[in-house]
Amino acid sequence: MTDRRDDDASTFGSGAPIDFDRLEIVRERLATDDRFTRVEADPTFAPERLLCEYDSRLYPGSVQAARLDVVWYENGDFSIHYHEDHETGEYDHRWDRHPSDHNARDHVHPGPDAPTPGENASHPEDWRDVLSTALAEIDDRQRAFWEP
Repeated sequence: MTDRRDDDASTFGSGAPIDFDRLEIVRERLATDDRFTRVEADPTFAPERLLCEYDSRLYPGSVQAARLDVVWYENGDFSIHYHEDHETGEYDHRWDRHPSDHNARDHVHPGPDAPTPGENASHPEDWRDVLSTALAEIDDRQRAFWEP
């Protein structure tokens, strides 16, 4: 990935620069995951994040699209945002670690509407565990669509 360290765009949310090296590692890992049909670093509308589109076959027809947006900062802060587009609305859930006036540094904005303030949480320290936790919760949600 390119070495982009411009501080104006990359300090949003955390106060720290974006960790583009970490995002590249996450991109490489998720690009080989069959759950995703597209994994794109630096989308034009949000160059500081990784955009991951879920395969529509994981969802019933009422879910028109689903994606995961990942932002990671050099100080270990992050935002992982899961979004679904439905025929009748949207679903959003976000896992965050960043300074906040509304919650503790580690918090979750739970679905269906990811309200602020969210709920204080305790996220794992290792980024791989954070990502695995978020993906497992999303897997549970996907499975629930198909359960009787």
